[in-house]
Amino acid sequence: MRLPGESFCRTQLPRVSRTFALNIPLLPGPLDLAVTVAYLLCRIADTLEDEAPGALQGPLLDELGELVCLGPDWESRASSFARRAGLALRPEVPEAEAELVARTLTVLETLAALPSWVHPHIARCVRTMTGGMRQMQRLYGGDSQVMGLPDLQATFMYCYYVAGVVGEMLTGLFIAGSSSVAPRQERLAPRALAFGRALQLTNILKDVREDLDRGSCWLPRDRMSAHGLTPATLALPGSRARAVALMEELVAVARRELDAALEYTLALPADEPGLRLFCLYPLFFAVMTLNTLEGNPAVFDPTPVKMSREAVGMLMQLTQERVASDDALRALYAECSRAQAGVAEWR
Repeated sequence: MRLPGESFCRTQLPRVSRTFALNIPLLPGPLDLAVTVAYLLCRIADTLEDEAPGALQGPLLDELGELVCLGPDWESRASSFARRAGLALRPEVPEAEAELVARTLTVLETLAALPSWVHPHIARCVRTMTGGMRQMQRLYGGDSQVMGLPDLQATFMYCYYVAGVVGEMLTGLFIAGSSSVAPRQERLAPRALAFGRALQLTNILKDVREDLDRGSCWLPRDRMSAHGLTPATLALPGSRARAVALMEELVAVARRELDAALEYTLALPADEPGLRLFCLYPLFFAVMTLNTLEGNPAVFDPTPVKMSREAVGMLMQLTQERVASDDALRALYAECSRAQAGVAEWR
């Protein structure tokens, strides 16, 4: 029997994320629906961060962080939130994201219908994320978008708030949902943050031009300054050589985080292939994405640099074939880390 709002959540997922629409269905139930709901709630927060003005963004993020706790009168408060949040979004917001914000109540109804062991993990994640976004905006943005962070530590802090905390949530859900994962908690917990940081840092690097065009930047100012750059000059044609050198430096940082993410994935039991593949897909997509970014001046052009659909399909097949073998996965990771992926249409 389907839960309230379940059909909307499952249908909306591929409209707002191609990547996670591929790996979330691999999870066993009810984890698949729990992670779908968690992703959609995080995406609502992300949409507010990207598409709402700074002066309105903070209070809306605070309110979303409270709503996920499902406190008194949460249904009517969620309806009011959705109306006000929708009015705050800029006109150019993608249609699917605007619809998701408008259906916040539906997503929360699905959360409320999930098993009780799911709730605290998702609530903590969304509250930490929205609070962290609010803090980063207050510290570095004021009433405008954030245009560069002071240093790599601040960039990592941002990555924690928007992705590292998701790694913590997933680990908690995996442990609560699978008896074979619980004994591995000591191996998983220390690596959960790196898994989230690696994926987020990869996204920041991949989307650097898109973020600049939107009026924001999450790269460290001290590393930009070391290459004679600022957010205002980063994408200028005359800065290409210096910008590529900066990108190579930050890609190396992301690769170190991905090394830890691989160890996190291999700490999951081989007899839980769905959990492993859930992590393997975005991990290997990130590896190949970094290959497309390294030494590539096109990352600073308006047209996004993306993996080809063929490369995505190949990685899915290769990881499926090797999912139960740590040695085979390590070898594939090493091979992909040395490869050069083609640039084509993927996001």
